[in-house]
Amino acid sequence: MYNRSDQFAKNVLRDALSRASTSETEVEVLAATQRIDVYSVPDPAREAERAQMGLLGELSAEPSLFEPFHKTPGRREIRHCLRKQLTWHHELERRARAAAGVPSSDADPEAPPPQPIPFPALVIISPGRPETALEGYGCKPVRPGVYHAVPELAMRIVVLVELPRTRETLLLRLLGSGRLMREALADLSALPDDAWERSVATPLLVHFRLGTGGPSKGEEEEDDVSAEIQAWFQEYQQKLRNDAIKEGLKEGLKEGLKEGERTLLLRQLRARFGELPATAVARIEAADVAELERWGERVLSAKTLAEVLDEAS
Repeated sequence: MYNRSDQFAKNVLRDALSRASTSETEVEVLAATQRIDVYSVPDPAREAERAQMGLLGELSAEPSLFEPFHKTPGRREIRHCLRKQLTWHHELERRARAAAGVPSSDADPEAPPPQPIPFPALVIISPGRPETALEGYGCKPVRPGVYHAVPELAMRIVVLVELPRTRETLLLRLLGSGRLMREALADLSALPDDAWERSVATPLLVHFRLGTGGPSKGEEEEDDVSAEIQAWFQEYQQKLRNDAIKEGLKEGLKEGLKEGERTLLLRQLRARFGELPATAVARIEAADVAELERWGERVLSAKTLAEVLDEAS
C-alpha cells in the first residue's frame, strides 16, 4: 500500500499504538515477500495509556497485526492477511528457537520452541461491511462495528462505517473516507488542544494529506474527502495564526508548520530506530521544510537511520 491514505492509516495506527505498545510499520515477513502494515506488541508498563485509547487500546491488548484497507476487502484480500499472520507466527517461533540456542541444523522447523509463542491476532480494518468475509469466516459481532472470527483464527474485523460516533472510536474512524472522515475531523477539532488524539492525528493529517500541496505526478488521486480535509486544514492554519497572535509568537505560521514537521520526523525516527545520536538531532533541528519532508518520505522504507538522512546514492 503506497498511496497517501494508506500511509496515513499506517502512521496513525503506529503512532497511537506506540503510546502503550512497541509498534512498527512495514514489518517484513522473511519467509515470503509480504509486509505487515502495523505490528504491535503491548507494553505491560503502559497499561494506563492503553486504557485511555478506547477501542484501539482494546484491540492492541495482545500482540496484533493491523491491516487497514482503503476499500472494503473480500475473501481474497483477507486470505492474504491470514497468510501473513501464519507466516509471522512461524517466524516468531524460529526466532525463539534461535534465541534459546537451538542449532539451526538440529531444529525441526515445525517443532515448537522451548517456550510457547502466543499466536498474534489479526485486526482487519475495513471502511465498509465485508459481507463475504464475515460470512465465510464465521464472524460474530462482539460490539457495534467489531466482529470476531472463529477462535482458532484469532481474527477481528472492524467495520468503520458501523462504529458508533464516540471518542473511543475516533482514531479508527479517521481512517475512513467521505462522510465518515468528515465527522471524525469535526470530532477531532472539538477535542481539547492537549488531547492525545490531536497530538497523534493533526501532524499526520497535515503531512500526508496536505503538507506537500497535493499528490505527486503519477500518484493516486486523493479520495472524495480531499476537499473536506483541505477545508479542515485551512481552519487549522487559522487556529495556528490566532494562537500565534495570542501568544505573541513572532515567527508565525510558517515556523509553526516547520516545527510540526520536525517534531513528527523525530517521533517517527525514534519509533523506528530508538534513541538518536546528537549529530542526527542537530541535523534535523537545522533542516529546512524541504529537507524535513524529504526525510519524512523515507522513514517507512528505510532500514537504517543513515538511509533516511543521507542522500540517495
